[in-house]
Amino acid sequence: MSTSETDLLTGEPPAPKQQKLPLSPLLALCTAAFMGILTEALPAGVLPEMARDLSVSESAAGQTLTIYAIATGLSAIPMSVATATWRRKKLLLLAVTTFAVANIVTALSSSYALTMVFRLAAGVAAAVVWAELVGYARRLAPPHLQGRAIAITMAGIPLALSLGIPLGTFLGELFGWRLTFGLVTVVSVLLLGWVSVSVPDYPGQQAGKRAPILQALKLPGVAAVLFVVAAYVLAHNILYTYIATFLDEYDMTASRDVVLLVFGIASMVSIFITGALVDRRLRALTIGSTVLFLVAAGMLAVLADNTAAVYLAMVLWGLGWGGVATLLQTAVTDAGGDRGQALLVTTWNSFMAGGGAVGGILLDGLGPTSFPWSVLLLLAPVLLVVVGARAHGFPAKRPSMMTTD
Repeated sequence: MSTSETDLLTGEPPAPKQQKLPLSPLLALCTAAFMGILTEALPAGVLPEMARDLSVSESAAGQTLTIYAIATGLSAIPMSVATATWRRKKLLLLAVTTFAVANIVTALSSSYALTMVFRLAAGVAAAVVWAELVGYARRLAPPHLQGRAIAITMAGIPLALSLGIPLGTFLGELFGWRLTFGLVTVVSVLLLGWVSVSVPDYPGQQAGKRAPILQALKLPGVAAVLFVVAAYVLAHNILYTYIATFLDEYDMTASRDVVLLVFGIASMVSIFITGALVDRRLRALTIGSTVLFLVAAGMLAVLADNTAAVYLAMVLWGLGWGGVATLLQTAVTDAGGDRGQALLVTTWNSFMAGGGAVGGILLDGLGPTSFPWSVLLLLAPVLLVVVGARAHGFPAKRPSMMTTD
Protein backbone atom coordinates (compact mmCIF):
# COMPACT_ATOMS: atom_id res chain seq x y z
CA MET A 1 0.00 0.00 0.00
CA SER A 2 1.49 3.37 -0.95
CA THR A 3 1.63 6.67 0.88
CA SER A 4 -0.91 8.02 -1.59
CA GLU A 5 -3.44 5.77 0.17
CA THR A 6 -2.31 5.80 3.79
CA ASP A 7 -0.07 7.80 6.07
CA LEU A 8 3.50 6.50 6.48
CA LEU A 9 3.29 5.69 10.18
CA THR A 10 -0.34 5.77 11.28
CA GLY A 11 -2.35 4.23 8.47
CA GLU A 12 -4.44 7.42 8.26
CA PRO A 13 -5.12 9.35 5.03
CA PRO A 14 -2.16 11.58 4.16
CA ALA A 15 -2.14 15.32 3.85
CA PRO A 16 -2.95 16.73 0.40
CA LYS A 17 -0.14 16.37 -2.09
CA GLN A 18 2.26 19.25 -2.54
CA GLN A 19 4.74 19.98 -5.27
CA LYS A 20 7.23 22.15 -3.37
CA LEU A 21 9.37 21.48 -0.34
CA PRO A 22 8.34 23.33 2.87
CA LEU A 23 11.72 24.87 3.67
CA SER A 24 11.06 26.31 7.13
CA PRO A 25 10.18 23.01 8.85
CA LEU A 26 12.90 21.16 6.92
CA LEU A 27 15.50 23.72 7.99
CA ALA A 28 14.27 23.40 11.59
CA LEU A 29 14.86 19.64 11.31
CA CYS A 30 18.28 20.36 9.78
CA THR A 31 19.08 22.49 12.82
CA ALA A 32 17.99 19.65 15.11
CA ALA A 33 20.48 17.38 13.32
CA PHE A 34 23.10 20.12 13.67
CA MET A 35 22.44 20.30 17.42
CA GLY A 36 22.63 16.53 17.80
CA ILE A 37 26.13 16.40 16.29
CA LEU A 38 27.30 19.64 17.93
CA THR A 39 26.19 18.47 21.39
CA GLU A 40 27.95 15.15 20.83
CA ALA A 41 31.26 16.32 19.43
CA LEU A 42 31.83 19.75 21.02
CA PRO A 43 33.87 18.35 23.95
CA ALA A 44 36.49 17.14 21.46
CA GLY A 45 37.55 20.71 20.70
CA VAL A 46 37.84 21.78 24.35
CA LEU A 47 38.92 18.52 25.95
CA PRO A 48 42.05 19.72 27.84
CA GLU A 49 40.14 22.60 29.42
CA MET A 50 37.17 20.40 30.36
CA ALA A 51 39.51 17.82 31.90
CA ARG A 52 41.27 20.47 33.99
CA ASP A 53 38.07 22.06 35.29
CA LEU A 54 36.45 18.69 36.05
CA SER A 55 39.65 17.46 37.75
CA VAL A 56 39.97 14.36 35.56
CA SER A 57 42.43 13.13 32.94
CA GLU A 58 41.95 14.00 29.27
CA SER A 59 41.22 10.33 28.64
CA ALA A 60 38.39 10.45 31.18
CA ALA A 61 37.09 13.68 29.71
CA GLY A 62 37.09 11.99 26.31
CA GLN A 63 34.52 9.54 27.63
CA THR A 64 31.98 12.37 27.49
CA LEU A 65 31.87 11.65 23.75
CA THR A 66 31.89 7.89 24.17
CA ILE A 67 28.97 7.77 26.61
CA TYR A 68 26.91 9.98 24.30
CA ALA A 69 27.48 7.73 21.28
CA ILE A 70 26.88 4.53 23.25
CA ALA A 71 23.67 5.92 24.75
CA THR A 72 22.42 6.86 21.30
CA GLY A 73 23.22 3.47 19.84
CA LEU A 74 21.81 1.39 22.65
CA SER A 75 18.64 3.42 23.20
CA ALA A 76 17.51 3.85 19.59
CA ILE A 77 15.39 0.70 19.38
CA PRO A 78 14.00 0.75 22.95
CA MET A 79 13.06 4.43 22.64
CA SER A 80 11.45 3.85 19.27
CA VAL A 81 9.28 1.13 20.78
CA ALA A 82 8.49 3.02 23.99
CA THR A 83 7.43 6.22 22.21
CA ALA A 84 5.72 4.73 19.16
CA THR A 85 2.27 6.01 20.22
CA TRP A 86 3.42 9.52 21.20
CA ARG A 87 2.59 12.62 19.20
CA ARG A 88 5.67 13.16 17.04
CA LYS A 89 6.08 16.89 17.65
CA LYS A 90 5.85 16.42 21.42
CA LEU A 91 8.59 13.81 21.19
CA LEU A 92 10.83 16.04 19.08
CA LEU A 93 10.35 19.01 21.43
CA LEU A 94 11.20 16.83 24.43
CA ALA A 95 14.43 15.70 22.76
CA VAL A 96 15.51 19.28 21.94
CA THR A 97 14.65 20.33 25.51
CA THR A 98 16.93 17.55 26.77
CA PHE A 99 19.75 18.94 24.61
CA ALA A 100 19.24 22.36 26.19
CA VAL A 101 19.20 21.02 29.76
CA ALA A 102 22.19 18.74 29.21
CA ASN A 103 24.28 21.54 27.70
CA ILE A 104 23.49 24.07 30.45
CA VAL A 105 24.29 21.47 33.11
CA THR A 106 27.58 20.74 31.32
CA ALA A 107 28.33 24.46 31.21
CA LEU A 108 27.75 24.90 34.96
CA SER A 109 28.78 21.56 36.46
CA SER A 110 32.05 21.01 38.30
CA SER A 111 31.17 17.34 38.91
CA TYR A 112 32.40 14.77 36.42
CA ALA A 113 29.72 12.27 37.48
CA LEU A 114 26.90 14.80 37.04
CA THR A 115 28.26 15.82 33.66
CA MET A 116 28.35 12.19 32.52
CA VAL A 117 24.75 11.59 33.63
CA PHE A 118 23.49 14.47 31.51
CA ARG A 119 25.73 13.52 28.60
CA LEU A 120 24.06 10.11 28.71
CA ALA A 121 20.63 11.77 28.74
CA ALA A 122 21.61 13.89 25.73
CA GLY A 123 22.70 10.72 23.91
CA VAL A 124 19.28 9.19 24.47
CA ALA A 125 17.67 12.39 23.18
CA ALA A 126 19.87 12.16 20.09
CA ALA A 127 18.53 8.65 19.45
CA VAL A 128 15.02 10.12 19.39
CA VAL A 129 16.06 12.92 17.03
CA TRP A 130 17.79 10.60 14.57
CA ALA A 131 14.84 8.23 14.58
CA GLU A 132 12.39 11.09 13.86
CA LEU A 133 14.18 13.19 11.26
CA VAL A 134 13.89 10.98 8.19
CA GLY A 135 10.25 10.09 8.82
CA TYR A 136 9.41 13.75 9.29
CA ALA A 137 11.30 14.80 6.17
CA ARG A 138 9.54 12.20 4.03
CA ARG A 139 6.12 13.15 5.38
CA LEU A 140 6.74 16.81 4.59
CA ALA A 141 7.73 16.15 0.97
CA PRO A 142 5.90 14.87 -2.11
CA PRO A 143 7.13 11.36 -3.08
CA HIS A 144 9.35 12.54 -5.94
CA LEU A 145 11.20 14.97 -3.63
CA GLN A 146 11.59 12.83 -0.52
CA GLY A 147 15.30 12.20 -1.09
CA ARG A 148 15.92 15.92 -1.46
CA ALA A 149 13.98 16.60 1.75
CA ILE A 150 16.17 14.08 3.58
CA ALA A 151 19.29 15.73 2.12
CA ILE A 152 18.23 19.14 3.45
CA THR A 153 17.51 17.65 6.87
CA MET A 154 20.77 15.69 7.03
CA ALA A 155 22.83 18.71 5.93
CA GLY A 156 22.98 19.56 9.62
CA ILE A 157 25.51 16.76 10.14
CA PRO A 158 28.33 18.05 7.88
CA LEU A 159 27.47 21.63 8.85
CA ALA A 160 28.09 20.77 12.50
CA LEU A 161 31.33 18.95 11.70
CA SER A 162 32.73 21.49 9.23
CA LEU A 163 31.50 24.73 10.83
CA GLY A 164 29.95 24.12 14.25
CA ILE A 165 32.77 22.19 15.90
CA PRO A 166 35.60 24.48 14.62
CA LEU A 167 33.58 27.57 15.65
CA GLY A 168 32.86 26.07 19.06
CA THR A 169 36.54 25.28 19.50
CA PHE A 170 37.50 28.84 18.50
CA LEU A 171 34.98 30.36 20.92
CA GLY A 172 36.16 27.98 23.63
CA GLU A 173 39.72 29.20 23.19
CA LEU A 174 38.59 32.85 23.33
CA PHE A 175 35.98 32.78 26.07
CA GLY A 176 36.26 29.39 27.77
CA TRP A 177 34.50 26.10 27.19
CA ARG A 178 31.70 26.79 29.68
CA LEU A 179 30.49 29.85 27.79
CA THR A 180 30.58 27.82 24.57
CA PHE A 181 28.22 25.21 26.04
CA GLY A 182 26.05 28.07 27.30
CA LEU A 183 25.77 29.47 23.78
CA VAL A 184 24.80 26.02 22.49
CA THR A 185 22.04 26.02 25.10
CA VAL A 186 20.76 29.32 23.73
CA VAL A 187 20.63 27.84 20.23
CA SER A 188 18.69 24.87 21.60
CA VAL A 189 16.11 27.19 23.20
CA LEU A 190 15.72 29.12 19.94
CA LEU A 191 15.28 25.82 18.11
CA LEU A 192 12.48 24.90 20.51
CA GLY A 193 10.59 28.01 19.45
CA TRP A 194 11.26 27.33 15.76
CA VAL A 195 10.03 23.75 15.96
CA SER A 196 6.96 24.82 17.94
CA VAL A 197 5.94 27.37 15.31
CA SER A 198 7.08 25.74 12.08
CA VAL A 199 7.09 21.95 12.28
CA PRO A 200 3.67 20.26 11.90
CA ASP A 201 2.46 17.64 14.35
CA TYR A 202 1.66 14.03 13.49
CA PRO A 203 0.05 11.31 15.59
CA GLY A 204 1.97 8.28 16.73
CA GLN A 205 1.01 4.75 15.85
CA GLN A 206 -1.98 3.03 17.34
CA ALA A 207 -1.07 0.70 20.19
CA GLY A 208 -0.32 -2.81 18.96
CA LYS A 209 -0.03 -1.80 15.31
CA ARG A 210 3.76 -1.71 15.09
CA ALA A 211 5.60 -4.83 13.93
CA PRO A 212 8.71 -5.83 15.93
CA ILE A 213 11.68 -3.74 14.84
CA LEU A 214 14.14 -6.63 14.57
CA GLN A 215 11.86 -8.36 12.05
CA ALA A 216 12.89 -5.63 9.61
CA LEU A 217 16.20 -7.49 9.27
CA LYS A 218 14.31 -10.10 7.25
CA LEU A 219 13.12 -7.54 4.70
CA PRO A 220 15.02 -7.65 1.39
CA GLY A 221 17.88 -5.15 1.31
CA VAL A 222 17.87 -4.11 4.97
CA ALA A 223 20.80 -6.31 6.03
CA ALA A 224 22.85 -5.17 3.03
CA VAL A 225 22.30 -1.49 3.85
CA LEU A 226 23.12 -2.01 7.53
CA PHE A 227 26.36 -3.80 6.63
CA VAL A 228 27.35 -0.82 4.49
CA VAL A 229 26.46 1.53 7.36
CA ALA A 230 28.55 -0.44 9.86
CA ALA A 231 31.69 -0.80 7.73
CA TYR A 232 31.58 2.69 6.20
CA VAL A 233 30.99 4.49 9.52
CA LEU A 234 33.65 2.39 11.26
CA ALA A 235 36.18 3.18 8.52
CA HIS A 236 35.39 6.89 8.59
CA ASN A 237 35.61 7.19 12.37
CA ILE A 238 38.87 5.27 12.68
CA LEU A 239 40.49 7.84 10.40
CA TYR A 240 38.54 10.97 11.40
CA THR A 241 38.89 10.47 15.16
CA TYR A 242 42.67 10.28 14.87
CA ILE A 243 43.20 12.57 11.89
CA ALA A 244 45.24 15.00 14.02
CA THR A 245 47.52 12.16 15.11
CA PHE A 246 47.84 11.01 11.50
CA LEU A 247 48.74 14.50 10.28
CA ASP A 248 51.27 14.91 13.09
CA GLU A 249 53.02 11.77 11.85
CA TYR A 250 53.69 13.55 8.56
CA ASP A 251 54.72 16.92 10.06
CA MET A 252 51.43 18.65 9.19
CA THR A 253 50.55 19.74 12.73
CA ALA A 254 50.38 23.41 11.76
CA SER A 255 48.01 22.61 8.88
CA ARG A 256 45.37 20.67 10.81
CA ASP A 257 42.76 23.44 10.71
CA VAL A 258 43.19 24.02 6.98
CA VAL A 259 43.08 20.30 6.22
CA LEU A 260 39.84 19.90 8.17
CA LEU A 261 38.38 23.00 6.54
CA VAL A 262 39.10 21.53 3.10
CA PHE A 263 37.39 18.31 4.19
CA GLY A 264 34.40 20.26 5.51
CA ILE A 265 33.96 22.31 2.34
CA ALA A 266 34.15 19.18 0.18
CA SER A 267 31.55 17.54 2.45
CA MET A 268 29.17 20.46 1.94
CA VAL A 269 29.60 20.25 -1.84
CA SER A 270 28.76 16.56 -1.57
CA ILE A 271 25.57 17.35 0.34
CA PHE A 272 24.35 19.67 -2.41
CA ILE A 273 25.16 17.16 -5.16
CA THR A 274 23.46 14.38 -3.21
CA GLY A 275 20.38 16.49 -2.54
CA ALA A 276 19.99 17.24 -6.23
CA LEU A 277 20.42 13.66 -7.44
CA VAL A 278 19.48 11.22 -4.65
CA ASP A 279 15.88 10.72 -5.80
CA ARG A 280 17.08 9.52 -9.20
CA ARG A 281 20.65 8.28 -8.67
CA LEU A 282 20.89 6.73 -5.21
CA ARG A 283 22.73 3.62 -6.40
CA ALA A 284 25.26 5.50 -8.53
CA LEU A 285 25.89 8.04 -5.80
CA THR A 286 26.51 5.32 -3.19
CA ILE A 287 28.95 3.51 -5.45
CA GLY A 288 30.67 6.82 -6.26
CA SER A 289 30.88 7.76 -2.59
CA THR A 290 32.56 4.47 -1.73
CA VAL A 291 35.02 4.71 -4.62
CA LEU A 292 35.99 8.27 -3.70
CA PHE A 293 36.72 7.26 -0.10
CA LEU A 294 38.68 4.22 -1.30
CA VAL A 295 40.84 6.37 -3.59
CA ALA A 296 41.38 8.90 -0.79
CA ALA A 297 42.44 6.16 1.63
CA GLY A 298 44.81 4.73 -0.98
CA MET A 299 46.43 8.13 -1.44
CA LEU A 300 46.83 8.60 2.31
CA ALA A 301 48.30 5.09 2.59
CA VAL A 302 51.07 5.60 0.03
CA LEU A 303 51.38 9.36 -0.60
CA ALA A 304 50.86 10.98 2.80
CA ASP A 305 54.39 12.43 2.74
CA ASN A 306 53.24 14.61 -0.17
CA THR A 307 51.29 17.63 1.10
CA ALA A 308 49.41 18.19 -2.15
CA ALA A 309 48.33 14.54 -2.19
CA VAL A 310 47.00 14.85 1.36
CA TYR A 311 44.88 17.86 0.43
CA LEU A 312 43.56 16.09 -2.67
CA ALA A 313 42.76 13.03 -0.57
CA MET A 314 40.81 15.21 1.87
CA VAL A 315 38.78 16.65 -1.01
CA LEU A 316 37.95 13.16 -2.31
CA TRP A 317 37.16 11.90 1.18
CA GLY A 318 34.88 14.87 1.86
CA LEU A 319 33.08 14.41 -1.45
CA GLY A 320 32.57 10.76 -0.60
CA TRP A 321 31.50 11.27 2.99
CA GLY A 322 29.28 14.35 2.86
CA GLY A 323 26.24 12.69 1.30
CA VAL A 324 26.54 9.30 3.00
CA ALA A 325 24.03 10.04 5.76
CA THR A 326 21.40 11.01 3.19
CA LEU A 327 22.16 8.05 0.93
CA LEU A 328 22.05 5.41 3.64
CA GLN A 329 19.08 6.93 5.48
CA THR A 330 17.15 6.93 2.20
CA ALA A 331 18.21 3.39 1.27
CA VAL A 332 17.35 1.83 4.62
CA THR A 333 13.99 3.58 4.83
CA ASP A 334 13.12 2.49 1.29
CA ALA A 335 13.93 -1.10 2.27
CA GLY A 336 12.68 -1.26 5.85
CA GLY A 337 10.53 1.78 6.63
CA ASP A 338 10.75 3.30 10.09
CA ARG A 339 11.89 0.00 11.57
CA GLY A 340 14.88 0.06 9.25
CA GLN A 341 15.56 3.63 10.34
CA ALA A 342 15.66 2.59 14.01
CA LEU A 343 18.12 -0.18 13.15
CA LEU A 344 20.27 2.30 11.24
CA VAL A 345 20.48 4.66 14.23
CA THR A 346 21.66 1.79 16.44
CA THR A 347 24.16 0.54 13.87
CA TRP A 348 25.51 3.99 12.99
CA ASN A 349 26.15 5.12 16.55
CA SER A 350 27.50 1.78 17.74
CA PHE A 351 30.12 1.71 15.00
CA MET A 352 30.81 5.42 15.43
CA ALA A 353 31.75 4.67 19.03
CA GLY A 354 33.66 1.60 17.84
CA GLY A 355 35.76 3.72 15.49
CA GLY A 356 37.49 5.45 18.39
CA ALA A 357 38.13 2.15 20.17
CA VAL A 358 39.45 0.33 17.09
CA GLY A 359 41.52 3.34 16.11
CA GLY A 360 43.09 3.39 19.56
CA ILE A 361 44.03 -0.28 19.26
CA LEU A 362 45.56 0.33 15.84
CA LEU A 363 47.43 3.37 17.12
CA ASP A 364 48.96 1.46 20.02
CA GLY A 365 49.73 -1.65 18.00
CA LEU A 366 50.66 -0.45 14.50
CA GLY A 367 50.90 3.34 14.67
CA PRO A 368 48.98 6.06 12.80
CA THR A 369 50.15 4.93 9.36
CA SER A 370 47.83 1.93 9.74
CA PHE A 371 44.66 4.04 9.64
CA PRO A 372 44.24 4.42 5.86
CA TRP A 373 45.07 0.73 5.33
CA SER A 374 42.26 -0.21 7.72
CA VAL A 375 39.92 1.99 5.68
CA LEU A 376 40.87 0.12 2.52
CA LEU A 377 40.20 -3.24 4.18
CA LEU A 378 36.77 -2.11 5.41
CA LEU A 379 35.60 -0.37 2.24
CA ALA A 380 36.49 -3.10 -0.23
CA PRO A 381 33.62 -5.35 0.95
CA VAL A 382 31.36 -2.28 1.16
CA LEU A 383 31.85 -1.69 -2.54
CA LEU A 384 31.13 -5.34 -3.31
CA VAL A 385 27.90 -5.27 -1.28
CA VAL A 386 26.65 -2.03 -2.83
CA VAL A 387 27.35 -3.28 -6.34
CA GLY A 388 25.80 -6.65 -5.58
CA ALA A 389 22.63 -5.28 -3.93
CA ARG A 390 21.14 -4.33 -7.28
CA ALA A 391 17.68 -5.79 -6.66
CA HIS A 392 17.22 -4.72 -3.04
CA GLY A 393 19.08 -2.25 -0.85
CA PHE A 394 20.67 -0.19 -3.61
CA PRO A 395 18.45 -0.70 -6.67
CA ALA A 396 19.05 1.19 -9.88
CA LYS A 397 15.62 2.79 -9.53
CA ARG A 398 14.15 3.72 -6.17
CA PRO A 399 10.50 2.94 -5.49
CA SER A 400 8.53 6.08 -6.35
CA MET A 401 6.25 5.52 -3.38
CA MET A 402 7.30 4.20 0.03
CA THR A 403 5.38 1.21 1.37
CA THR A 404 4.14 1.06 4.92
CA ASP A 405 5.48 -1.42 7.45
